[in-house]
Amino acid sequence: MASRGLARWVADLGADVRYGWRGLLRSPAFLAVAILSLALGIGANTAIFSLIDAVMLRTLPVRDPQQLVELLSHYPGDPRMNVFGWKHYLAFRERNDVFSALVATAPSRSAFQVSRDGSPAEAVYGEFVVGDFFTALGLTPAAGRLIAVEDDQPDRSAVAVISWPYWKSRFNLDPAVVGRTIAVDGAPLTVVGVAPRRFEGLQTGFRTDIWMPIAEAAAMLPGQPQAREPLVAVIGRLKDGVSLEQARAQMRVLDRTRLEEMARGNPGWRQATLDVEPAGAGSSGLRDLFGRQLLVLMAIVALMLAISCTNIASLLLARATVREPEMAVRLSLGATRWRLVRLVLTEAAILSAVAIPPAVWLAYAGARGLARAAAAIRIVGARQFEIPVQIDARVLIFTAAIAALTALLFGLAPARQAFHVGPGASLRDRAARSDPRSRRVLGKSLVMAQVALSLVALTGGSLFIQHLSNLRDVDTGFRRESVLLVTLDPRGGGLNRTQLTALYRQLLERFNAIPGVQSATLSGMTPISGGAASRFVRVDGFTERPEDRRYVSLNMIAPRYFETLGTPLVAGRDFSVDDATGPRVAIVNQAFARYYFANGSPLGKHVTIDWDDRPYEIVGISADAKYADLHQPAPRTVYIHTFQDGRVGSVFSLRTSGSPGAVAADARRAVDDVVKTVRVAGVTTLADQVDASLVPERLVAALSGLFGAIGVALAAVGLYGLLAYTIARRTREIGIRMALGATPRGVVRMVLGDAGMLIAGGLVIGTPLAIWGRRVAAGMVPGLRVEALPLVATAAAVMVAAGLLAAWLPARHAARVQPLEALRRE
Repeated sequence: MASRGLARWVADLGADVRYGWRGLLRSPAFLAVAILSLALGIGANTAIFSLIDAVMLRTLPVRDPQQLVELLSHYPGDPRMNVFGWKHYLAFRERNDVFSALVATAPSRSAFQVSRDGSPAEAVYGEFVVGDFFTALGLTPAAGRLIAVEDDQPDRSAVAVISWPYWKSRFNLDPAVVGRTIAVDGAPLTVVGVAPRRFEGLQTGFRTDIWMPIAEAAAMLPGQPQAREPLVAVIGRLKDGVSLEQARAQMRVLDRTRLEEMARGNPGWRQATLDVEPAGAGSSGLRDLFGRQLLVLMAIVALMLAISCTNIASLLLARATVREPEMAVRLSLGATRWRLVRLVLTEAAILSAVAIPPAVWLAYAGARGLARAAAAIRIVGARQFEIPVQIDARVLIFTAAIAALTALLFGLAPARQAFHVGPGASLRDRAARSDPRSRRVLGKSLVMAQVALSLVALTGGSLFIQHLSNLRDVDTGFRRESVLLVTLDPRGGGLNRTQLTALYRQLLERFNAIPGVQSATLSGMTPISGGAASRFVRVDGFTERPEDRRYVSLNMIAPRYFETLGTPLVAGRDFSVDDATGPRVAIVNQAFARYYFANGSPLGKHVTIDWDDRPYEIVGISADAKYADLHQPAPRTVYIHTFQDGRVGSVFSLRTSGSPGAVAADARRAVDDVVKTVRVAGVTTLADQVDASLVPERLVAALSGLFGAIGVALAAVGLYGLLAYTIARRTREIGIRMALGATPRGVVRMVLGDAGMLIAGGLVIGTPLAIWGRRVAAGMVPGLRVEALPLVATAAAVMVAAGLLAAWLPARHAARVQPLEALRRE
């Protein structure tokens, strides 16, 4: 009995699907508009969700990833960072009783140079890891073995593990790779194994090609002070039964020793905290960088989907009214009201189902495009990231769920109308009956909801566009145009500091001789490059309270740096070539001078940097310039001569008279001629570097602006559909009005007045929502300082213009009604 009932239900459902599809095909314009609206709404939500999944939700391919946590040190005013001294890591590992394993990694900031079998060196990203790294993660090798504790000893043979993608691309999955020797920055290492296929490291978005025991850092990085005491990222695996709160409480107690040690130089460290956060989805780098922006975009695309739903609901409501006689006949022939509801919801489900394939295609293309655009930002040094976007089962399940929810949302209004239809509706004269008040209210409410939601979306888009414009127009303190940046990587070049200094000075002479180059210089950092050095300083004659001590930005520069970057020198002089062999000299910026010298002059005074006790004489004052972040004020900055004491930078800046790209080839040839063993790590422009720092803001501004414009278009379509339907229903009434003396102009005013009431109602609802949305956005986007009211007023004007334009066509159609023809047709 139950099986027969199920079979009948399936048969009825199949009949409803066939009938609904045939009915939709009879209205191709409606079908096209509905599918396009749904594909845009569902596709946009799927695209952003796929990015959120890749950055924030997808777990690492390790054993019990939910047990993994990372330690994050948070100094007040600075971002959280998983960076600890080696001795502090050892103390954490030995004293804790909340982790079954606590491992450390030291990722490379720039690429290693790897050669094999005499082949040319290639850039490979790698990291040093402790011996129990792979064991703690519960990984098994794809070939050979993984790094073990006994490998992480100073007297052991140097070994390495390579990633599966690197094994495939460079060794063609040859099992004989195990036991082969490769040279990493000139150091020979034996490949002992291949990591599992899906494991590419703990840093989401950053590919790791090779892992080496951390004990090898000392041999591979000779002369670098952090080689034996490296800065490491710390990852732990919670013991069974230990909660995140318990681990956080104990680690904060253990961290007091580190904070007290740091506070001896800067008491501000006593206000620092240690966080223990879940790391099952990888380290927090990309989440902290893009997490808020992705949530903002998710809210925006959800708003656009809501606009799509109200748009289609209003169109389906009008379509259902036209089909009311059909529904009445079905009721008269014995159909139940629930069967009519199912028929209407089936049509809604068909629309959503048909929209899924184009939505998935749009989502894939959109997500890949967004990931490529996001990868333009450079986070640390020369290393870039790639968001691993993929449309997998999780994303498809999300798409199906969104499609089902969407079908339910926009199908409710016509389903309600179908449920309340009367069986005698088809027998009454159409001209004699009018829509029930509840139906008219529902239709108008949907249009007002579209206007309100579109106002919020358009205001949000304008808000983020204005925020981006403000950042682009901010006074940076340097001129970004016409500057070529050439970054060199001296690692593995076989040159000591003395040799490197001599060759870099020759290279500067070659750069200055290139036609089209106005000036060239060398520095350790260039503005807004994604990284910055900082130190504590002591200034003669200035007594600083310990709790007020703050890091001062530090840059190593060559002569003509300020000329090349376009930062004015406001007092004193620039560095000269002779300073390289003379007394120590420094240049400070105005922020530094204001803080340490108030109204006095710093020229001739001395500043001591915390790495040694030999002071620098201040010989110049530069204008303030942004250094690490466009969102923050220019920091107090000290510039020292890059050729003094062998501290040589590696970024050459070339000010050109024309396009920087025109001299790029000549610059590369100069590098090849002068420093043959040093690799060019990157060539870009200062303008592109600054723009790359604004990638998150550009993405949010572009997408929010696009979705806001789509929302306005959808609202206009919804208003047009409702008015066109209303005029079709009121043709007899309009004919009578005109027969009694109404003019075409009066009819147009009547229709536009009705449209104006709907628009005004939507604006009244949407304005407080838009203002509230600005407050929410300000809490999610740092530095958002844009007033909402002017933007709301502008968005409201756009909505009024778009709404009246959409109402103009139905109004003109109503004005052309001929009274006799209208009465005769009715």
